[in-house]
Amino acid sequence: MLILGRREGDSILIDGGIRIVVVSCDRGGVRLGIEAPADVKILRGEIAQQVAQQNQRAASGSAAGAWLATLGPPGAAVPPGPSAGPKATA
Repeated sequence: MLILGRREGDSILIDGGIRIVVVSCDRGGVRLGIEAPADVKILRGEIAQQVAQQNQRAASGSAAGAWLATLGPPGAAVPPGPSAGPKATA
């Protein structure tokens, strides 16, 4: 990890056309401006972590597997529900 000291208005250039500018600094934190090409995805660290956790949950398939099991095998006939229409009388 590279650690740099920067002041308001200072910038950092990263290969690939990425520029990070220190917009403001105070006791509450630092505000950064990021300029990057449109095809570069920029995510906050906590958001990237949440996405990774959701992907792991989805890949585990426990909830999805139970839901799919209630549907039955592919191509199986779906039994009529209560709103299937009028019943035939004999």
